[in-house]
Amino acid sequence: MLSNSSRPVIIVTGANTGVGFGICHRLLFQFIIGRRDPVSNEKLDCDGLTLVLACRSKQRAEAARAKLCDIADELVRCAKRSSDYDGHAEVFRKNLHMAIHTVDLADIQSVFHFADEIVQTYPYVSHLICNAGLACFSRIVWPLAIQQLFTDWISAVTAPKFFLQRVGETSQNGLGWVWQCNVFGHYAMFRALEPMLAKYSAPPGARVVWISSHEASSEYYDPKDWQLVKSEHSYECSKYQMNMISLYLDRQATRGQRDGKPTVKHSIAYPGVAGTSIATALLGTFSSLCMFAAFYIARFLGSPNHTIDAFKAAISAVHLSLVACLPSRIASSTDPKEEAEPGNVYISKTDRWGREYVGTTRLDQSQEEEAQTKELLENCDRLLRTLCDMRGRTSPSG
Repeated sequence: MLSNSSRPVIIVTGANTGVGFGICHRLLFQFIIGRRDPVSNEKLDCDGLTLVLACRSKQRAEAARAKLCDIADELVRCAKRSSDYDGHAEVFRKNLHMAIHTVDLADIQSVFHFADEIVQTYPYVSHLICNAGLACFSRIVWPLAIQQLFTDWISAVTAPKFFLQRVGETSQNGLGWVWQCNVFGHYAMFRALEPMLAKYSAPPGARVVWISSHEASSEYYDPKDWQLVKSEHSYECSKYQMNMISLYLDRQATRGQRDGKPTVKHSIAYPGVAGTSIATALLGTFSSLCMFAAFYIARFLGSPNHTIDAFKAAISAVHLSLVACLPSRIASSTDPKEEAEPGNVYISKTDRWGREYVGTTRLDQSQEEEAQTKELLENCDRLLRTLCDMRGRTSPSG
């Protein structure tokens, strides 16, 4: 059993809706009812949790927390009805703390303030789940949509190419808006919380989970436009950058590991295709219903990537999170379904009847991509130092 000083402190960005809320919901389910990792089926060894809802809107976060509290209470009632109930659910619920900390990833000062609050409030951070994100979709190019739907239905409802995106939008910090919200805001948060992640000593150490997407693509990526201001496909490129950054940072952490001591691991999770506000914000009620119908048709036709429901979509991220809570015997296993292997992408999938599971695929990074990622991170670190200097900070962490 993890001691009080080792209970997970998990931060989920964008936790009030969509996949972020699904991750929180699924964490509660696995800890209270399942008590096992959803993939390895190994028993979890944890009697408490601090779940930090990192959201831009405090009002929406409070509504989400109230709903999660109701879910947790219902899960406890469900557990108590079991004939072999041992009291774990009530103990865990008593030791469950759900906190709200507001943060706007498009405002670097907000990210710094968020990190300062975390440092002042908690002894360490065990998991940072970088989920929040957005896209600046402006409209649907219907002729292209019809063409893709008729020629490649599954691809059209998995990684559509008919969403037109606005170009040139910048944040209040003067940075690429989509890039700052999806990539740089999370990277700055990681750097600001890196000392807190390093303080988590329970094996196998702290973990950063980057929630990417099947739409991640290098096809449109120009490394010279690293803030994606000129890109007509800023969303796809931002997710591609997330993949490359996670892979690069994880390799650096692995190479720098000494004496088998825990290190901060970076992992990539794809939630599959779920109905979230990113797409529905562009669609009306009728079009949204058509979208969900198309998702179910794609699933029935054999697509494993259409999770549709946020709870099912969360399974890969939750698996990556719970691996760190397993006993060291399991956490050190070479089975990729039990330990997050470097270079693996963990993908939420379902069968045609909606039963969810986790799949994996290798993420290859060429020497050219590795060099581009190194340059990207050097640019990010240089920019971060400038922003720290402008605000009188000696480093992102303070």
